[in-house]
Amino acid sequence: MANIAVIGGGAFGTAMACVVRRSGHEVMLWAREPEVAASINQEALNPLFLPGVRLPAGIRATFDLAAACKGAELLLLAPPAQHMRATAQRLAPLLAPATPVVSCSKGLERASLALMPEVLADALPRARVAILSGPSFAREIAADLPCGVALASVDLALARRLAALIANPRFGVQPNDDPVGTAIGGLMKNVVAIASGLLAGRKLGENARATLVTLGLAEATRLGLAKGARRGTFDGLAGIGDMMLTANSLQSRNTSLGFALGEGKTLAEVLGVRKEVTEGVFSSGAVATLARKLGVTLPICAAVDELLNHGASVDATVARLTAAFGGE
Repeated sequence: MANIAVIGGGAFGTAMACVVRRSGHEVMLWAREPEVAASINQEALNPLFLPGVRLPAGIRATFDLAAACKGAELLLLAPPAQHMRATAQRLAPLLAPATPVVSCSKGLERASLALMPEVLADALPRARVAILSGPSFAREIAADLPCGVALASVDLALARRLAALIANPRFGVQPNDDPVGTAIGGLMKNVVAIASGLLAGRKLGENARATLVTLGLAEATRLGLAKGARRGTFDGLAGIGDMMLTANSLQSRNTSLGFALGEGKTLAEVLGVRKEVTEGVFSSGAVATLARKLGVTLPICAAVDELLNHGASVDATVARLTAAFGGE
């Protein structure tokens, strides 16, 4: 049994608290919202982010970050990607040297173009950094439906140890030593999912979506290779697995956002009613910038960036996406 702190009381952080509690550990969940912490402690519910899902008994919650970290042997970090650095900086004085920290967030920091493991390595230089990613809808995880993910660290022994610590019979964890590829898989599926949802919202058929998602995986692989990732990572759970799930289901916040845009809603209308962050919106511009910096051509991601950040119309974006189907 280990003492594990989960930092972030949104849907995914709460789901990961469920996982490690079911794996037999003591769990303290830090939530930014006092009402979330109170509801988890009093009713074993998180109605703000996971309405209707009863959490396993024994998960404790707090909105005091120092209290959450006290005695923690492992931290799982699940804030929105654009808040990861600020969260990690708050954690820095609270952690013992060599404490393992696992990013559970998928995105690219806009200001620095840093992946989440890079953000953590910079903000927490004394910590041991890993990343968890894969096909993992929070609601299904919290409901104890079967799931498999990847957990990566440059220290493969650490990745194996953490995978064994977190895993249980309903939550498989595959260790690897390619955190860059694992992070890029989780990043890119969000952007591609917006494009996939856009085609669905325009009722352009399943052939078009399958073509787009396949090409989107190829774009993720190209970006990953340019960043030093291994090709094989994209054949696994953090690559094709996460891409298949996210870009083909309206449970995905990113796919559903694209769908709504395809139906004629504006970006402001969609985001205005959402409690949780739609990471692909915030990462799309950074992905396009990183691709240009690395000299990588990503037509799908470039089209999504133009739509979300530079005023392109839905019709023009759809034309750009389908033009990419023919290749060079």
